[in-house]
Amino acid sequence: MLEGIERLLNAHGLVTQVFTSAEEFLIGNASADASCLILDINLGGMSGIELSRRLKASGSQMPIIFITAADDETTRREAMKAGCVTYLLKPFPAHLLIDAICKATGKAVDSEALARPPNHAPGAS
Repeated sequence: MLEGIERLLNAHGLVTQVFTSAEEFLIGNASADASCLILDINLGGMSGIELSRRLKASGSQMPIIFITAADDETTRREAMKAGCVTYLLKPFPAHLLIDAICKATGKAVDSEALARPPNHAPGAS
């Protein structure tokens, strides 16, 4: 899933930085450069919700999009309380993630990339 999301975002002209855990993200201090964060709720180790709480407590106002395969009312409520801008249940259509990023950042992305086959760069034959 992680690699698929990275490829999707790169195809839309978005710069990505991927971390395999919340702890790795915190050590890398990537929040200074990020305009949006896509977090899986059920990460190994610290949860995405806990990472969101820590970022918020440190004064971060970075928009967060939560994704999860394990949906229940308690998790959804905790995600909303943690300040997510969008909550997506896996699997989700690519356009929902792209729309969420546009909403979170206030920026448009390459919408034509949704119509292109994977690994087909603009202008390629």
